[in-house]
Amino acid sequence: MELFQLRAGEEFIRLGQVLKAVGLVGTGAEAKEVIQEGLVSVNGETETRRGRKLYKGDIVSYDGKELEMG
Repeated sequence: MELFQLRAGEEFIRLGQVLKAVGLVGTGAEAKEVIQEGLVSVNGETETRRGRKLYKGDIVSYDGKELEMG
């Protein structure tokens, strides 16, 4: 599992932004597509909202990779 560090002062980051930031998708449109298709899960549950807020401790799974928000 990889750790994704939130920026200092940030309380959360949105799901689509995380997928792009770590290179799991190339564009925001691709992030939207994979999320809406139900291919991404947050804390073990399928998530279909690209704007889902992720907080410290949340775990994102996609394409065999897991990211923990830190």
